Amino acid sequence: MEVSSRGLPRRQGARPKTTPTNPHQQLTDTAPLEMQHRLAELAFLLADVEEHPSQISVPGTRALCLSRKWAAGPGEAFMIGREFAHLHPAHDGSLHLALPPQLAAEACTQGWTEVHPVARLGLIPPNVVMLYGPRDETEVQIILDLLRQSRDFAKGQTPP
Repeated sequence: MEVSSRGLPRRQGARPKTTPTNPHQQLTDTAPLEMQHRLAELAFLLADVEEHPSQISVPGTRALCLSRKWAAGPGEAFMIGREFAHLHPAHDGSLHLALPPQLAAEACTQGWTEVHPVARLGLIPPNVVMLYGPRDETEVQIILDLLRQSRDFAKGQTPP
């Protein structure tokens, strides 16, 4: 398995097909339901994270938000309000999140993410990416780590 300089392994297999516009959805190689549930269970246990309905995605999308006390990161660390990431409904299984810019670029190079189409138009920061849904427990753990780094970025903590 090829590993980047930051330790992010290369995602195995071809990139899934996604929609080229909003709503930005993963169309192929979707995450099995048990992996989606596992990721959601762990994601909403992250310290300082609150679950809310997403303010910017399709109905049924579950947002990861910081409490007002912790939302101290730069504007590009959030997609809207205090929402730094969200999990799409089961038919899709992907996520959107704001990663620290260098990590967003690396995650894309390693095959885990793609830039959001609205970011490609320059309407939102280029560090807002789609993270493909997890296919197995190893991918759940990698995605959970990326969510932690997104949360820390939103808290204003310097990424490692």
